[in-house]
Amino acid sequence: MALVVQKFGGSSVADAESIKRVARRVVETRTAGNDVVVVVSAMGDTTDDLLDLAARVTDEPPARELDILLTAGERISMALLAMAINELGVKARSYTGQQAGLRTDTRYGRASIVGVVPERINRAVGDGQVAIVAGFQGVNELNDVTTLGRGGSDTTAVALAAALHADVCEIYTDVDGLFTADPRIVPSARQISRITYEETLELAAQGAKILHLRAVEYARRYGVPLHVRSSFSTKEGTWVTDTTVGDQEEEAMEAPIISGVAHDRSQGKITVVGVPDVPGIAARLFEIVAAADANIDMIVQNVSSQATGLTDISFTLPESDGPATLRAIEAAADDLQYAEVRYDDQIGKLSLIGAGMRSHPGVSAQLFGALSAAGINIEMISTSEIRISVVTRAEDLDVAVRAVHTAFDLDTEESEAVVYGGTGR
Repeated sequence: MALVVQKFGGSSVADAESIKRVARRVVETRTAGNDVVVVVSAMGDTTDDLLDLAARVTDEPPARELDILLTAGERISMALLAMAINELGVKARSYTGQQAGLRTDTRYGRASIVGVVPERINRAVGDGQVAIVAGFQGVNELNDVTTLGRGGSDTTAVALAAALHADVCEIYTDVDGLFTADPRIVPSARQISRITYEETLELAAQGAKILHLRAVEYARRYGVPLHVRSSFSTKEGTWVTDTTVGDQEEEAMEAPIISGVAHDRSQGKITVVGVPDVPGIAARLFEIVAAADANIDMIVQNVSSQATGLTDISFTLPESDGPATLRAIEAAADDLQYAEVRYDDQIGKLSLIGAGMRSHPGVSAQLFGALSAAGINIEMISTSEIRISVVTRAEDLDVAVRAVHTAFDLDTEESEAVVYGGTGR
């Protein structure tokens, strides 16, 4: 008997019929002889609807109250799913994140899990019940409800799987697994059958929406096998595990150079123009950025002009962090002594990812050649051992993704990828 943790996203439980379909899937897993714990997201666009409702009440909702409001979405879906499973003759009980033992820090809206004590979940499983847990939420040391940020249900599922020593954590979504690109942009994208944590981390970090970055980090840290599947089909999906060994060694050696092409259109770029090129200025700039609680992605500093002794520093960050960061830099104008600061929210980032890049020269030349042939201008470049990222104009991003995908022979001639829902989560 295996212990399986299953996570179902918002598109999988979008309405009553979808919840019934998920219930049948859970019951099939249970009647096959497995213990089952389920984590659910809010139904469809419920979280966005609640955010819109809050915005109609106040421009600046208190973070604590907003967390209490947003956790209502998952409570609705967990209760309805428990009812649907019970209707099929299998005992099920629903639990909030607090009842399931998910402890977090005190950062409302973006809390991190600091511990999991799943006593009630263990008892439910021991009694032969299916435990349904509300994703995206936990409780802090003040006994206040907290939320884990966008994609937090993935993290909830992996954290529970680790704490329960589950055999696998199944992430159900509205596509048939991980693909070499977003099938909404590249219909000829190829499904990936097996991929390493390392490559998946890069894909998630660079904009792929199927798995949340923190969930993959958690899975790698605790060795939780991830199985990404569609709740709308019975296809095998994608396995995310550590480096393949044993019987799969030969398959790993012959793995493709490139795993996929990720894109991100949710970033902005700040350029600080005419910064004195002296020791300590860059450090001071990014101290100010850090104090604004912004997450920095790519950084480029131009070579300073000998005549002026000035340089320009550009960096990208989540678009949601842009306005506050810009205000913080403008407030420190006298300290930084720059000439001008600019903000650009019309950029897009493309990332080419693959562990095989380590041992294959010429990947950069092939990437830049493909972009050049497509008429795409590059504004910034960043690299790692298994990734090359470029920033271009937002309106060029879709064309760039398709051009690079084709240039690296990632297109498939099989039937187009099916997107069963609307968001991929």
